[in-house]
Parts: sequence; structure tokens; C-alpha cells
Amino acid sequence: MEPLRILYEDNHLIAVNKSPADLVQSDKTGDASLDEVVKSYIKKKYNKPGDVFLGVIHRLDRPVSGIVLYARTSKALSRMNELFRNREINKKYWAIVEGKPPAEEETLEHFLVRNRQQNKSYAYNKQVKGSKLAQLHYRLTGRGQKYYFLEIDLLTGRHHQIRAQLARIGCVIKGDLKYGAARSNNDGGISLHARSICFKHPVKKEEMVITAEPPSESLWELFVPGNII
Repeated sequence: MEPLRILYEDNHLIAVNKSPADLVQSDKTGDASLDEVVKSYIKKKYNKPGDVFLGVIHRLDRPVSGIVLYARTSKALSRMNELFRNREINKKYWAIVEGKPPAEEETLEHFLVRNRQQNKSYAYNKQVKGSKLAQLHYRLTGRGQKYYFLEIDLLTGRHHQIRAQLARIGCVIKGDLKYGAARSNNDGGISLHARSICFKHPVKKEEMVITAEPPSESLWELFVPGNII
């Protein structure tokens, strides 16, 4: 696991920039997880005795990079969970995809069915048994020789939502073998990055905007705003 990259920190919240392949929270694999690294950092920095509280507010799929926000108190956790439930948090993603999107800008609406055995979600155009509504808005903001760069506003939070919806319209995310990519990325991740998160601070009530730079990789550097071809 790479050294911790802290984007924001106060007594209530801590945000870090996750690398591809990092686990957000401990699971049955037993692999080192980001939450344990953050707990260790807090314990050491503030010389805290005993267990450190750290609440997982939201998760990123393991191969996805970008912002992960944790709560440092139970009060902050409950208030942030409420913001998520009420859709009062705006999350923006960047994606490098293999196929040309059907429109320059579009709101996608599908019905997702999660297959837990496959750890995969399937997107349908109409409601089917066990499905949940999934919505996102994308903008085509860059073109390369083989790839396209999308900026995505996530409107609902479903399992593998961006990956499944983009695959459904023929825009498989680069490196995402599970959803049909031609080949894997060298770092084992996929070219999907949680770029920014906007919300009202749960205690200070200030408007917060936290951003994260994408992985240091030539294709990302080609597409980041200011370098788009």
C-alpha cells in the first residue's frame, strides 16, 4: 500500500486519496486496508490511547482511485450518513473509456440488478425483478487516439453503478476486465477516479469541496483539464 495521501483533516472528518487496488475497509481477504492505515495515522499523530474511532461514510470499489471520506466521531458519521440518504452530497468522477459515447452529454437511467456470487451488477433499460434505479450524468470532455474522457455526476449510489451503466452503452472503463475491457491496467486498477465531493460540513455547517488528483500515469496526465487534446 502506498503512503497515505491526506486531502482534508479536522476533528470530525478525514479524507484521503485512495490508490487503485487499495481496500477501503477490511474484508475476508485479510489484505491491508485503508481504514486501518488511517486509524494508525490518527493514533500516532494525536497520541491516542486504546482504539481509534473511524467511521466509513462511503466506499469505493477496490480498483477505483480517488476520494474516500471517513468520520472521526460518531456524531459526524450519523450526520454524514443522513446527508447521503437525502442526496445532499455531490460526487464527481473522471473516467477513461474504450468506446465512444453515443452523445456528447447525457443522463443515463438504468435498472441495476446485483449478482452477489459474481460480484457484478447488470444494467437493464426497463425495471426487472430485484432491480434498483440508477442514474448518472456524463459529459464527454476529451478524446484521444484510442480512448475517451468522461466527467460524471453520480446521482444515485448503486453497486458498481458507473462501471455497469457505462458498459451498457458501450463505454467500458479502461482496465475493467469484469465489464468487458480489452486488457488490464498495469497497476491492477481501472481508469475510474473519484475526483471531487461537495457537501455541507456536519458540524461547522460550511460548504466543503474536496478534490483528488488522479494517479500519476501518462494517460491521466494527457486528459486532465488543461491538457485535453
